[in-house]
Amino acid sequence: MFFQQFYLQSLGHASYLVGDEKTGQALVFDPRRDVDVYTRTAREQGLRIAYAADSHGHNDYLSGLRELQARTGADLWGSATGQLGYAHRSLSDGETVEIGDVGIEVLHTPGHTPEHISLLIYDRSASAESPVLLLSGGALLVGDLARPDLLGGTEQARKAGQKFCETIQVKLLPLPDHVQVFPTHVAGSLCGGNIGSRLSTTVGYERRTNAVLVEVDSKDEFVQECLRLDNLPAVPPYWRRMRTQNLAGVPELGVVPEPPAVNVSEFAEQQDAGALVVDARSPEAFGGSHVPAALNVGLGPAFATWAGTVLPEGAEVLLVLDRPEDLPEATWQLLRIGYPPPRGWLRGGMTAWRTAARPVESTPQITVHQLKDRLGRGEITLLDVRQPDEWHAGHAPGADWITGAELPDRLDEVPDDRPVAVACGSGYRSAVAASLLAQHGRPEVVNVTGGMTAWKNAGYPTEQ
Repeated sequence: MFFQQFYLQSLGHASYLVGDEKTGQALVFDPRRDVDVYTRTAREQGLRIAYAADSHGHNDYLSGLRELQARTGADLWGSATGQLGYAHRSLSDGETVEIGDVGIEVLHTPGHTPEHISLLIYDRSASAESPVLLLSGGALLVGDLARPDLLGGTEQARKAGQKFCETIQVKLLPLPDHVQVFPTHVAGSLCGGNIGSRLSTTVGYERRTNAVLVEVDSKDEFVQECLRLDNLPAVPPYWRRMRTQNLAGVPELGVVPEPPAVNVSEFAEQQDAGALVVDARSPEAFGGSHVPAALNVGLGPAFATWAGTVLPEGAEVLLVLDRPEDLPEATWQLLRIGYPPPRGWLRGGMTAWRTAARPVESTPQITVHQLKDRLGRGEITLLDVRQPDEWHAGHAPGADWITGAELPDRLDEVPDDRPVAVACGSGYRSAVAASLLAQHGRPEVVNVTGGMTAWKNAGYPTEQ
């Protein structure tokens, strides 16, 4: 049996290729939208991708199922309990599919979503009776369980928690200790509140160490633990759109044209016509000077999450990059969450913009020492945009709190009687939030360099 995990840090996402070396057939589980990694690996291993499946209708990215089908002719599988808008083979709980020496047992594992399935994998060449690994999707995670609250309010989450309890206690924890667990939601995902940094685990290890499992003695306690929603990460606005599109079937991309280099005049014309400028440079570089009304989303592991936070659905994007070679990464991070390819990127970067005598704006950067002095004089408002667990662990006295994910819908709640200093953990997320506030007309916005990490390291007071 051939097996490989593909980790995408930017989305906290893992996907899998399982192949039978006897028949040369392979399955891809929970594919991302850029499917070349799977076709290339299959080709290198002498395998043919014959099947592809999603564990559930994902909220955090667009699936590559139909893209894989278009490229390889793969048959698509899906949960028998899901309302799927694309042709597929329905898989029922307890059903077994044999691909040569690879046995695949389907487990209906609701909780994270109602239709969720996990796949229990057997390597028949080693043992016909003992499973070797579990592709757990969004069920059992490393050190955590996936959140149950994405499809509705507290009552919906309570019912999902009850289902989750049955899933974990009846279907997953009774599996042998040695079974390796490979989740889809891994380090960096917002689908859990305490996901560990390792990319896999075992059933036995989770049974003994997973805090959600070892700290409860009854079904009611388990459900209550699942419903501790106050410390779960706030999710970005684009998540509202992903699940519906995935359940319907994401259209294949085909050939993606490379966004062109655009000169200064064309760039300005396209911005005037409604394209949104995303400046993918660092907060410091953006703060020094940037195209007016640009949004700062530094290119890195969190680019997709924050681009999906500040960009409206279907936004036409123009990029400002540090380096031309950053273009493919920025483009794919946008495509994975449903945006069209960028309209273009600024040829020559900000150097070309400035030397063309175009207007520029800046975002002042202040240190935590300057922030403390100005807070003491009552001349500035501090807006903390961190996640709930960070806020509850300690924040500056008197700070206002709106998570960065919620800020686009709550801009009117930001006090406007004085300048606003925006802080996060280190300065990246606050730079995104500050640029959003400035784009919406707030004239006096500053970014706190070093964020709350620097505030605490300076020995300044916090409250919980």
